[in-house]
Amino acid sequence: MERIDCEDIYNDGRHYDLENRNFTEDIPFYLKQIKKYGEPVLEIACGTGRITIPVAEQGIQIAGLDISEPMLAFAKKKAASKDVHIEWVREDCRNFNLDKKFALILLPFNSIAHLHSLESIESCFSSVKKHLKDSGRFIIAIFNPRLDILLRDPLKRYPVTEYPDPDGRGTVTVTENNIYDSATQINRIKWYFHAENEKEESVEELNMRIFFPQELDALLHYNGFEIETKFGNYDETPFKASSPIQLVIARPK
Repeated sequence: MERIDCEDIYNDGRHYDLENRNFTEDIPFYLKQIKKYGEPVLEIACGTGRITIPVAEQGIQIAGLDISEPMLAFAKKKAASKDVHIEWVREDCRNFNLDKKFALILLPFNSIAHLHSLESIESCFSSVKKHLKDSGRFIIAIFNPRLDILLRDPLKRYPVTEYPDPDGRGTVTVTENNIYDSATQINRIKWYFHAENEKEESVEELNMRIFFPQELDALLHYNGFEIETKFGNYDETPFKASSPIQLVIARPK
C-alpha cells in the first residue's frame, strides 16, 4: 500500500496548533453528535488533539488515532496539562485493530484527503466498519471542491495564514500554490513558511485527494455504508452546490 505522504508537514504540533488556533467551529457540532449517538468515540487523524481534548474535557470517553508520532507526543503533553484521560494510539488509519467497538468514529478536518488511492480509501473504510457498533455512526468532514481554487495559476502564491512563531522569530506568513492533477484527482500543494526575522523560507508539500460530492457518496455506498445525513456546514444546513464542506453522517448497512 502507498505511503501516506503527509508526515513531513505534520512534524511540529506547536506550529499546527498556531496555524489552526482560530478554527473551533466544528467542536460544538461533534459534541452534539456524541450526545445523540453515544460513546465511546474514536477520532481518526486526531493530530494534536484539537478536537479530542475539548471533547474529553466534557467527560466523554474518546480515543485518538494518528500516524504521526510528533503530533501524538504534543497531544499527550497537552492532555496531561489539562488532566484529561485519552487513549492515544499510533496506527495507520487504513489498518488498525483496537479490539474495541465505538458508537461514533470521526474522520474530521479534511483528513480523508490524505488517502490518495482507492486501495487506501477502501482499507480505511473497512477498518472503520470493523470498529463500529451495529448502531454506530461514521462522520466525515471534507471540503466541497472548488474549481476556481483547483485551477488557479500555479505560478502565483496565495495567502493561507499568519501566526506568531513559537521560537520567537516573529510572525510566520504562510502562502501556497498548487497544481491540480485531474487524472489522479490529487491537488499538489506547496506551503511556503516565512518567519519575519529569518531570511530563508521553508517549503512543505501538502498533497490532497479531491473528493467530489457524488464520488464520496458512492465510495461510502459501495463500501458498506448508508448515508443518513449530509450537511453543508457545521450549523447543519443541508448540503448544496455552494456548501463549503461535505459533512457526512453514515451508518453501516
